[in-house]
Amino acid sequence: MLISHYLHQLKLCARRRTPSSVKNLHAQLIKAGIDSWEPLPNTLVDVYGKCGLVQDAFQLFDEMPQRDHVSWASILTAHNQANLPRRTLSMFMVMFAVDGLQPDHFVFASLVKACACLGDVRLGKQVHGRFMSSSFCRDDVVKSSLVDMYAKCGLPDDAYAVFCSIAMKNSASWTAMISGYARSGRKTDAVGLFEKTPLRNLFTWTSLISGLVQSGNGVDAFYLFIEMRREGIDIVDPLVLSSIVGACANLAVLELGKQVHGLVISLGYDSCLYISNALVDMYAKCSDILNAKEIFGKMQQRDVVSWTSIIVGAAQHGQAEEALALYEDMVAAGVKPNEVTFVGLLYACSHVGLVNRGRALFKSMIKDYGISPSLQHYTCFVDLLSRSGHLDEAENVINSIPFELDEAIWAALLTSCKNRGNTQMGIRIANRLLSSKLEDPSSFILLSNVYAGACMWENVSKVRKLMSGMEVKKKPGYSSIEFGKESQVFYAGETSHAMRDEIFSLLKELDEEMRRRGYVPDTSSVLHDMEQQEKERQLFWHSERLAVAYGLLKAVPGTVIRIVKNLRVCGDCHSVLKFISSIVKREVVVRDANRYHHFKEGACSCNDFW
Repeated sequence: MLISHYLHQLKLCARRRTPSSVKNLHAQLIKAGIDSWEPLPNTLVDVYGKCGLVQDAFQLFDEMPQRDHVSWASILTAHNQANLPRRTLSMFMVMFAVDGLQPDHFVFASLVKACACLGDVRLGKQVHGRFMSSSFCRDDVVKSSLVDMYAKCGLPDDAYAVFCSIAMKNSASWTAMISGYARSGRKTDAVGLFEKTPLRNLFTWTSLISGLVQSGNGVDAFYLFIEMRREGIDIVDPLVLSSIVGACANLAVLELGKQVHGLVISLGYDSCLYISNALVDMYAKCSDILNAKEIFGKMQQRDVVSWTSIIVGAAQHGQAEEALALYEDMVAAGVKPNEVTFVGLLYACSHVGLVNRGRALFKSMIKDYGISPSLQHYTCFVDLLSRSGHLDEAENVINSIPFELDEAIWAALLTSCKNRGNTQMGIRIANRLLSSKLEDPSSFILLSNVYAGACMWENVSKVRKLMSGMEVKKKPGYSSIEFGKESQVFYAGETSHAMRDEIFSLLKELDEEMRRRGYVPDTSSVLHDMEQQEKERQLFWHSERLAVAYGLLKAVPGTVIRIVKNLRVCGDCHSVLKFISSIVKREVVVRDANRYHHFKEGACSCNDFW
């Protein structure tokens, strides 16, 4: 009777995630002298793990005089729940050596989950093979875990093969398979399987919607979310809300994001940590950095994702000093930065030329936090050095990188060589870039301009021939603008819009005023060989100009005009938007492929450093 009482109390601790309560109960069990009575030791390990006290769980597990399969399943699960999958796998290696036990179906499920968390399909296949040769090879729970593992490793066909072998498919297996198809971008397969699901509950809806958001199908995810709401599915778990907030961030649809935020509040999930993190990220990506800061400021609890989201947001909006101050606050709060945090910090330093601070952060990342720099870190660091004129140091850093380089890092250095007038180094870097496998059309334009500046016309011709031979074409530029419930997308050179005449008239009027104020078109980004007048005409119809003109004609006077562009803003349009912000006395915010530009009173938040 006494043991039953304590077991009931421990289960309540696990359900409520109350670490202090489980410690108190453990102390009572020791005092009563019954802490070693079965099944209390295994239950304590399990509850410690569920309450996030993995070290206490391990200490208790380590002190157990005799461990069985339940003990091992509990400690391995505890490490998985603490996001320590490598420790899960390394501990398993001693299971047979120390306790002489072979894995059972619960242990197999824990091992498969660890492989899924690591994305280690090679090790996952080894576990799969061992499972198939064991006496538990028909266990459907382990098979469901394998479906999830293959799906998360980007192998939906392998996942489906296992899925088909499950005799009694439960909700978890259906959910994992639907998610696998959706995350891999196989929308038709995902929706088709979803429609066959015997039980369409919140979790199957969430797997489909979240998977579509992750694969870039945010619009489809939104329509499904609306359908889910119409079907009256009760949102008892907020994960689907974080996915929809993420879709708003990816699509940069601020007004829709605000509506979802309202729904979050009405459902009472605004205090949920990962929902708040998603909202901070969404507002920052939708160019409303003020709202992002407001939500961050009100958060009662903050983790590394919270801090990183606001730091990266501030950096991308040109608020480098604030991003660095936030980092100091983060460290002071005892939160350990991660890889993404340092990408944001190096980016911030790069765009305001804080070389010494950038060097210190790059060293600190390695020395203080044990983070091995990725290619993205190196690219940001090289960009910082080269932008600030430290071209030799930037080249030395590139030469020290221990893995294969991409064209982006060479292009970053070459751009600075061109801007700094270092022709000799520019030609050397251009030759290295030319010998690599180029894919980005802007790299060809950059090469052509560098060679042309050095009067190396044969190389210019070679670049042009390469472009022609590879059928390199500049991606069609488009810009979207939204205000209220209205959204419009404009493509470069578009002449079929219903308001074409009004847009043309306003742009013409603005062009005349800009020229009176000293505007001279910069046609260096125009790919084709054509007359100067024709190049200027092409620039005139760039998509962001059409979107700005439409916004000026349709938006409420005095409101901020927010635009999302799929490509990097060209130098000429950047100048034009500065002129327009001064002429019409309006703030224009443009999210391009690289960063956010806040144009106001004739200046840009990037300080022409983008």
